[in-house]
Amino acid sequence: MAYSPEYRAAPRVGAGTAQAAVLDQGLRAYMLRVYNWMSSGLLLTAIIAYAVANTGLRDAFYQPVVGAFGQVIMRPTALATISMFAPLAFVLVLSFGVNRLSRTAAQSLYWAFCAVMGASLANIFLVYTQGSIASTFLVTSGMFAGMSIWGYTTHRDLSGMGSFLMMGLIGIILASLLNLFLHSGGLAFAVSLIGVVVFTGLTAWDTQRIKVNYLNFAYAEGADQAAKRSVYDALNLYLNFINLFMMLLQLTGNRSSNN
Repeated sequence: MAYSPEYRAAPRVGAGTAQAAVLDQGLRAYMLRVYNWMSSGLLLTAIIAYAVANTGLRDAFYQPVVGAFGQVIMRPTALATISMFAPLAFVLVLSFGVNRLSRTAAQSLYWAFCAVMGASLANIFLVYTQGSIASTFLVTSGMFAGMSIWGYTTHRDLSGMGSFLMMGLIGIILASLLNLFLHSGGLAFAVSLIGVVVFTGLTAWDTQRIKVNYLNFAYAEGADQAAKRSVYDALNLYLNFINLFMMLLQLTGNRSSNN
């Protein structure tokens, strides 16, 4: 999920082989930093989600309730509801305040965001089998890696995809809100299917955007600004991964016997 404006795919690369080599080395180091932030955030999210779902913390977020047919179901508490919507606030702060925040503040907000996201995703361990979650995570990892590599290495200009993908993202959000009232299985399936396409495309688009922005602004930014930008770029890739994972899980996940 990208929150940055369109970019131009023609980087301003300085003249000279030596200068280009330094820029390329810096780009690889920067991309490695972004992926390290993203993977560390995913690991923290997974740990928090598992801990909330499988330890005593679960009672604070989900309470057992007897359903209409005598079936015991887990309903979210007020704390769980807050944790589900809190990530949006973190995203907005990081997206619009990244230039004003200090380096430490941006990094701390990122860790807090990943932790809260883990709490909000804990319910997947109550809905789906752990084997299904693990296999979907592996499939998501493969798809994400393939599209990110393609976005990084392709010579095709992907900047034009941004508007189309954003329109698809808005459509997904609106359809998901509508389905809160309709409870339509067909609409949910369509949203998940379209979501896989949109977030797969956003993975490639965001990767190329990160690469091009680095090539364009590497000489204009200081080390502190580049460090903050790496956190913001990691957040975009992190959101693409999480959303792709959730869409695939809704399409192919095996529900547990309690649901």
